[in-house]
Amino acid sequence: MTPRVTVVIPVYNEGDTITRCLDRILREVLLPAEVLVVHDMPDDTTVPFAQAVGRLDPRVRTVLNTYGRGPANAIRFGIDAAQAPVVVVTMADGCDDPRQIDELARLVDRGVVVAAASRYMPGGQQVGGPRLKRMMSKWAGRTLHLFARAGTRDATNSFKAYDTAFVREVGIESRTGFEIGLELTAKATRLRRPVAEIPTIWLDRQLGESRFDLGRFLPGYLRWYFFTYGRRLSPERLAAKVPAQRVPAQADFQKTR
Repeated sequence: MTPRVTVVIPVYNEGDTITRCLDRILREVLLPAEVLVVHDMPDDTTVPFAQAVGRLDPRVRTVLNTYGRGPANAIRFGIDAAQAPVVVVTMADGCDDPRQIDELARLVDRGVVVAAASRYMPGGQQVGGPRLKRMMSKWAGRTLHLFARAGTRDATNSFKAYDTAFVREVGIESRTGFEIGLELTAKATRLRRPVAEIPTIWLDRQLGESRFDLGRFLPGYLRWYFFTYGRRLSPERLAAKVPAQRVPAQADFQKTR
């Protein structure tokens, strides 16, 4: 059966903590789904634990990212490898609420190209996390919503659902960090494609350490923040401004179980 939603989880040496993450996702996602655990190295400590879950539930498979190390490349690879018409990106740290994956996917089924889980709309909340990062993220989201009509108050959140065909149409340029969520929101806004949001409660990770490096990732965020503002673009003009990458055939992907 072809899945209706592909859940992409970029990982880096999560060890046995991935088991709890996957158990929650498999329990809460009711739509026909595949869950791709995308890792950068064959010896990543996440792999044996994710594969153990996959042997019990065929929805889960580990996928070796060959685009280059880092979360942006892992997310790009996972979206390109997706078999479903909807892709949901979520993290392995337990910050995102897996009960909302189906709801986000259904918004895409209804016609939006980006569906965001929003911490900053009424009913949403962020619990914990670095104060400066939280303030900057909230400011960016609210200003983009107010002045660029971005369709979400939380453009920087990585927990989003995407129309797979839309992502393959516009391509992904980001190569570092987690700014893909902002990039795709920016492109949808400039193309005047529909973006929607639902409230979410984001909880700071309880296990492991965050690998978010604000100083390193900030230039990418600023690029897409300012790109969001501007006149409507046609797909052809968007491609001229930020050329889309070739989407490899499914045979190009190296997969492990």
